[in-house]
Amino acid sequence: MRSYRLGMLVFFCAIFSAFAGAQQAIESITLNGAVRVPRLSKPPAIEDFVSMHPSRDFADGKMAKVTGFLQRNPTDGAPGTQNTEVYLGYDAQNLYAVFVCFDSEPKKIRARLSKREDAGGDENAEIMLDTFSDQRRAYGFMSNPLGVQSDAMWSESQGWDFSFDTVWYSKGKLTDQGYVVWMAIPFRSLRFPSGPQQNWGLLLNRDIRRDNEETYWPHYTAKIEGRMNQAGRLEGLESISPGRNMQFTPHASFRSFRAPDLRDETAPRFESRTLKSEFGLDSKIVIKDSFVLDATVKPDFSQVESDEAQVTANRRFETFFPERRPFFIENSSYFNTPITLVFTRRIAEPDFGVRLTGKKGPYSLGILAADDRSPGKSLIDGDPLVDSRAYFGVARVQRDIGTQSTIGLIYTDREYLGEFNRVGGVDGRFKLNENWVGTFQAVTSSTQFTDGTTQAGPAYTASIKRSGRKFNYNANFNDTGSGFLAQTGFFRRPDYRSFNHNFNYSFRPEGKRLISHGPYFGISRGYDHDGVRLNSYQSASYNLNFKGQNHLEAGFGAGSEGLRPSDYASITQNTEYSTDNKYLYFESNYFSKAGFNISLEESHNPSYIGIGLDDAPPVGQPPRTVLDRTLQAGFTLRPTSQLRISNRYNWEQFFDERADQSQLDMHIVRSSWNYQFNRELSLRFIGQYQAGLANTDLSFLKTTKQFNADFLLTYLLHPGTALYVGYNSNLANLDPSLRMDANGDLLRPRNQLINDSRQFFIKLSYQFRY
Repeated sequence: MRSYRLGMLVFFCAIFSAFAGAQQAIESITLNGAVRVPRLSKPPAIEDFVSMHPSRDFADGKMAKVTGFLQRNPTDGAPGTQNTEVYLGYDAQNLYAVFVCFDSEPKKIRARLSKREDAGGDENAEIMLDTFSDQRRAYGFMSNPLGVQSDAMWSESQGWDFSFDTVWYSKGKLTDQGYVVWMAIPFRSLRFPSGPQQNWGLLLNRDIRRDNEETYWPHYTAKIEGRMNQAGRLEGLESISPGRNMQFTPHASFRSFRAPDLRDETAPRFESRTLKSEFGLDSKIVIKDSFVLDATVKPDFSQVESDEAQVTANRRFETFFPERRPFFIENSSYFNTPITLVFTRRIAEPDFGVRLTGKKGPYSLGILAADDRSPGKSLIDGDPLVDSRAYFGVARVQRDIGTQSTIGLIYTDREYLGEFNRVGGVDGRFKLNENWVGTFQAVTSSTQFTDGTTQAGPAYTASIKRSGRKFNYNANFNDTGSGFLAQTGFFRRPDYRSFNHNFNYSFRPEGKRLISHGPYFGISRGYDHDGVRLNSYQSASYNLNFKGQNHLEAGFGAGSEGLRPSDYASITQNTEYSTDNKYLYFESNYFSKAGFNISLEESHNPSYIGIGLDDAPPVGQPPRTVLDRTLQAGFTLRPTSQLRISNRYNWEQFFDERADQSQLDMHIVRSSWNYQFNRELSLRFIGQYQAGLANTDLSFLKTTKQFNADFLLTYLLHPGTALYVGYNSNLANLDPSLRMDANGDLLRPRNQLINDSRQFFIKLSYQFRY
């Protein structure tokens, strides 16, 4: 233990000393050129550029012209293979950017009419704005050649956050020489410091997906870690302000439904409503140009997009499902830390929510508060606690130090009927030089349960990462105490200490077909605090990237997984199980109208679904090693520019080689059809079949089958103003009377499907901006 603490002390001292010694070198990484934008007497229109040259009103320097785009991929630093010109200007309300993208083969341009933020795989034009010039965060506004929008927030520590949505305007048009994209970005949709003059970081990008080509102005090289530290400057903005910026979005939903009510385990029943209506209000107020206060009353936290099914059988720990509810995903990056202490799906059914986010000077702030009705709603009618609710609070502050480095504090709290779980700690990110970044976080939790018992404990993480064009390396250390608990976060296991490191090297021949290739190696070790090894693994793989968006990867690995009597009662002593893995993956988007991917994997792992592993396992039946086979395949078809058909099939089998039988076969088939009538109106259908075929001689699981059909008509004018009309129906192999077996589980006839739930809903909202 003494050597472990000494090693950690040396590790942290090395990071801090390297950080202190590297700041002078980092300061030399300056912004990469500047462009001064003129103030316009009238706004430009896309029609002024469809000839691929500006009209007389915007020629001859009336708008700033940017050229000289250089590749990041495939050939770092080489001129773009196609010419790109960007024209910039502004007035009192908007910043304007017009991308004139020439193409020697205009018929090969990939451009589809799709819903907002669903233009992946298309050609792309993008402007990034670092409005605080701190080289840490930036707005990203992207459009395909038909004007289909995507917007996001970039963070140097977290990458892209596409939960950000705001109002801006774009148009796109294909021409016989390429395409033109016109953008108007309202200043009221941005946050920036107060002042008579503004100097922002600027990065312009054009992607030519069919050739795997990414070009930027100024040069954004993969040889240096970081993005906005390589940006240029946008100068000349004078006397601009977001002005008054208040948004109010009333919303209403109406639904009729029928669904199982399983709150009373002794008497399950079906619940149905002919009409249930809900009304609410979301509001957003900008405070002194820099902070945003979001508040919601009776929020519409329902999901329009369903979760994609995942295989969760034989998983010892919780499966992660991403957040999809608008209030929680917007500006969620303000609450991200190396340890996931804020996982908002824990707030299942809130009645209100308040969030404050923003930045002033070197300080960034995030505060979130919400209630959760789900603890009370899970109780049966008549229970005195049926209306009880939990309360969540999160506070996060960060301070910029040096160049692209930060130090932060976080505090989270969940309170329920005298029970509480509180977590607090410190974290940091340190830019060591052009390629190396170090991070750390140290937190502690304090928990009191409803019976008065308590527990507490710390958790730590530290990492060091090198990013470059050819060589990349990452080392990560995690240590979680046995008493640590984070009820607001995504937390998997206590009493666990692990060290992982991996590296990869890319050879870059940049030929006509093969762009890059190279090996990857990884090693991981995990122990409890008594020194018992819980896992050990080493892996290797090789990947090849070809032009035309083709990727091939193959790998293998071997190791062990340890189980203790405290993990399973059927184990009488610490036991290690040998594990191995091999896989092959191929993906291709070579054809403009079709793309596919396929993954094959085979491994040996201990099975936790065998007989004897339920709540009272008999002694003498510990987990057995099984052959785990997986097939995942996806196929996307775009027969027209308006129709997209995405299909996916997942199969996983747990095969007991000693018994020569399968314990469980999982099948998931999902097909999604989206037809885009225009940029605002779309119709979507999702059909998903899921079956878990269990061998009851080798598994305590039951066979489950389910088919879900989901129809959705969407009219999305812009974020906040939308109309949704949907219908959902679910079939499952349940007994029509919801009868239970002797173990208290719902009866599941193997070959009988009933309609166990269905719902028709209408949701509408309208955003008022002042």
